[in-house]
Amino acid sequence: MTPPNALPDIASGRLPPADYARNFADAHPPLNAIQARLEAERCYYCFDAPCIAACPTGIDIPSFIARIAQGNLRGAARTILEANILGGMCARVCPTEVLCEQACVRNTQEDKPVEIGLLQRHATDAYFAAPGAPLFTRAAPSGKRVAVVGAGPAGLACAHRLAMLGHAVVLFDDKPKLGGLNEYGLATYKTVDNFAQKEIDWLLSIGGIEVKASHCLGRDMQLDELVRDFDAVFLGLGLAGVNALGLGAEAEAGSRAAVDFIAELRQAESPAEVPVGRRVLVIGGGMTAVDAAVQSRLLGAEEASIVYRRGPEAMSASGHEQQWARQNGVVIRHWAAPKQLLLENGRVSGMRFVRTRLDGNKLVETGESFDLPADVVLRAIGQSFVAEPIANVGSALALQDGRIATDAEGKTSHPKVWAGGDCRAGGRDLTVEAVEHGKVAAIAIDRTLRA
Repeated sequence: MTPPNALPDIASGRLPPADYARNFADAHPPLNAIQARLEAERCYYCFDAPCIAACPTGIDIPSFIARIAQGNLRGAARTILEANILGGMCARVCPTEVLCEQACVRNTQEDKPVEIGLLQRHATDAYFAAPGAPLFTRAAPSGKRVAVVGAGPAGLACAHRLAMLGHAVVLFDDKPKLGGLNEYGLATYKTVDNFAQKEIDWLLSIGGIEVKASHCLGRDMQLDELVRDFDAVFLGLGLAGVNALGLGAEAEAGSRAAVDFIAELRQAESPAEVPVGRRVLVIGGGMTAVDAAVQSRLLGAEEASIVYRRGPEAMSASGHEQQWARQNGVVIRHWAAPKQLLLENGRVSGMRFVRTRLDGNKLVETGESFDLPADVVLRAIGQSFVAEPIANVGSALALQDGRIATDAEGKTSHPKVWAGGDCRAGGRDLTVEAVEHGKVAAIAIDRTLRA
């Protein structure tokens, strides 16, 4: 066997096949029937339940949990999916620990909330395993056509609700597969067995939605053409830009966007195909940083570190996600900002950091620096909205803080255009919130088209 110090710095197939199967299995296995019944019976079924208020899609959580306790899993799934058509995926990836479960009144009684996310998954998984008769059907055709651009959570939710309401939908996406971040941007262990595509296939089965994949706004069609040819347009464009380190061209060329690494792993036939460094550095503090660092370890990296410029309380990755990273051997270093990419013989050898601190509310450098060795540096410092594709519709759509400005129902400054998801100003970049944006916008579009 080749000794570890003789391995290439970046290589695939570092682990035995059994290790890959174990490492990329379902990170949080589902409840069995007995566990689900017992957990459901812990719910107080509160009137005016705070968990409902904490759910961006407003799922009637006590109602679906009561149905699980009664053994009515189809009824539980209906309650979930009526409010959140991507309730199966959200049960896997939604940060319930800072939303519905944080609001659970059990926290004040036992310091342990009802496991709402796992119960939601139990109900939706049972339904998808044996769906039977359709839960949702289309209304009579309205004669109206709506273009939905972007097949991420917002676009999918909008398209489905519009189809339910009887409108003909054309769903465009620039990728070959639908799903957006659900397909390309989540850790592989969060959504196994091709669940994202199975959920989309079910969603599209309602009919009335024509799919045009590999169609990019600004390249294959223009916004002014869509506005002309359709009765309404919904934009669920996501965030196509990746923020730069700001350390010059050499640092950008020598580092890689963490979202690209995650997408490569999600689309690989096997994790064994994906190269990984022995020592991986991830710059950032969100869930993307955690997903990239943890998966680097699971691929066989000997070391993986997350470096963040502020303290743990400022990280957008939840405490649960930070703990998950540590459980998987990731080192999280706080109060340090990247200063210089280090090269040796033209190859990445590490990163120089400068220590930071708060001076009042301002982040400042202390002047003290340190170096960390690395074969791979991944950038997970946020993404940005790329506005060029929406600039050619009469006067460009109004922006706010670099994203599309809308009202509460998603309507933009153009009377025929709505927007939702990460491209919309003021959001929290959550899958569950994007679903709500799409649903609410579809209802508003329907009302406008019938006026």
